[in-house]
Amino acid sequence: MPATCDVVVLLSGTGGNLQAMIDSFKDGNHPVRIRAVISNRADAFGLQRARDTGIEACVLDHKAYDGREAFDAALIELIDTFQPQLVVLAGFMRILSAGFVRHYQGRLLNIHPSLLPLYKGLHTHQRVLEAGDAEHGCSVHFVTEELDGGPLVVQAVIPVESDDSAASLAQRVHAQEHQIYPLAVRWFAEGRLSLGEEGALLDGQLLAAHGHLIRT
Repeated sequence: MPATCDVVVLLSGTGGNLQAMIDSFKDGNHPVRIRAVISNRADAFGLQRARDTGIEACVLDHKAYDGREAFDAALIELIDTFQPQLVVLAGFMRILSAGFVRHYQGRLLNIHPSLLPLYKGLHTHQRVLEAGDAEHGCSVHFVTEELDGGPLVVQAVIPVESDDSAASLAQRVHAQEHQIYPLAVRWFAEGRLSLGEEGALLDGQLLAAHGHLIRT
């Protein structure tokens, strides 16, 4: 098994994807070690999930800093004290500066609740319904300076049912997020996933534009 891959998770909310990773990686048959969870909100429930598991939980309040660059510089300094090989965005509700993204180039992952490049930004479930789409899902991607851009790693696709609401879609998409995000993190930790000049690579092979597709 490869050497331990230290991971820092950034979040702003409930930490559902963090919990999915904690549950997925508790068997010990993997090289992932979550070193710390950092939130820009002291009331984020994800911090409690970390403490309950013995993971170091840190708060860095963006309101205490004069602008995005100052906050991001402090965030980089805090993250780097843990010397992670991978930084994971798990509902971190901050737009990151170009300098931050460049600092973690090739080792920064995000998950987005749509089949990117469709529906970047917010309110994805409602937008899917309004468009009358037959399919919806979620995407894990390497983070680049383009918002919700970056090479795709893996997507989970679900059918949109005739009686779906934004809430029911969100619930089903979250269930898929909790499957594919730990999978992508494990691939990275095992040395199987990397970012090349042409895009995301899995086992040395360039992934298709939509990443690795999983249909349910």
